[in-house]
Amino acid sequence: MIRAYKFLLRPTVRQAQAQAQAQALADMLRDHCSLYNAALQERRDAWRHPSKTTVKYGMQSAQLKDIRAFDPERQGRWSFSSQQATLRRLDKAFTAFFRRVTSGVTPGYPRFRGVNWFDTVDFPKDGDGCRWDSTPHDPVTRVRFQGVGHVKVNQHRPVLGKVKTVSVKREGRRWFVVLAAEQEKPEPLPATGSVVGIDLGIANFLADSNGGFVPNPRHGRKAAAKLEAAQQALSRFPRRKAKDRTANHRRAVEKVAALHGKVRRQRLDHAHKTALGLVRAHDFIAHEDLRIRNMSKAPPPKPDLDQPGVFLPNGAAAKAGLNTSINDAGWGVFLTILHAKAESAGREVIAVDPRNTSRTCPECGHTAKENRPTQEKFHCVACGHTAHADTVGATNVLRAGLVRRNANPA
Repeated sequence: MIRAYKFLLRPTVRQAQAQAQAQALADMLRDHCSLYNAALQERRDAWRHPSKTTVKYGMQSAQLKDIRAFDPERQGRWSFSSQQATLRRLDKAFTAFFRRVTSGVTPGYPRFRGVNWFDTVDFPKDGDGCRWDSTPHDPVTRVRFQGVGHVKVNQHRPVLGKVKTVSVKREGRRWFVVLAAEQEKPEPLPATGSVVGIDLGIANFLADSNGGFVPNPRHGRKAAAKLEAAQQALSRFPRRKAKDRTANHRRAVEKVAALHGKVRRQRLDHAHKTALGLVRAHDFIAHEDLRIRNMSKAPPPKPDLDQPGVFLPNGAAAKAGLNTSINDAGWGVFLTILHAKAESAGREVIAVDPRNTSRTCPECGHTAKENRPTQEKFHCVACGHTAHADTVGATNVLRAGLVRRNANPA
């Protein structure tokens, strides 16, 4: 199996060398961004030509040799394979674009990237343009990048298996190295004999079929006041390119990015801890197969047929608040982490249809909208069973998951 590791890069202690390494890393991102945008422009121009020429990855990759020879001070400095990875990245964007066009989904044409919006460079193979643990004789771990040199790594845990790919990533003012290592499938955790169904929500982040609850931390809402103040301070500066911003403007941008980064890390931490607790305690976990993107869509406008150009109230303001709460909960990230941890631990996770899970009585099976008079209360109008609505939903999710597992024993 493939496992990812992410470590903080620490440039050398000497100030001059640290600045030189940080500048070299920034130059690498800048030149890869320039290559990405140039390749995108070539594809756009070829398609707009009367001949409607289609440019593929192979054609653009074949031009790299000439590009590197023509510009040795910039494009020629960096790894050839990493530049190929950047071109593959663009090719994947176009593949996804045409797939969405074919399926009738809103396409989203690939966009040009600004320097601040291009923050990752990939190296497809360890040893080709980069070298993990480049100084094995030294107690300090270092990674070497072509054109940059040896950079110190804050390796806070061992890397198991063989390193396959290496990426360098910028987050704010900090730099990280991300490794993908191939390793043997770990031993599964000891069986517990426990099964559980979970119901994701907003009032509570998670309710399980055993009657337990995980509170919703609401990290985004807690940071909303600070974010609002920081974004208001940023809005006072006119929109300019990164190279034309003043020092105060740059600091305002970095403050907003730092607050968003902190909220993102808090969500990840909460998701990891919650998923790990479930995986350790249960052999089988069932959850709702949520379409989160559809759930957080804005409602369509309602035009007034009697008055052209006038629109009727459509509940957009209330739905906006609900959408913010859904995004703040981070259900999608949590479910992704849960599946990954379950696979490593040898646990089974199944997604089931969420329809009517919180409206169906677990005692008599009666399904009705009236069974849920409030957000939290469940009261069956047929048999009188009363419970917390989220617990009822989790119980029905577990039952549906067990039925699906037994129907598909493989």
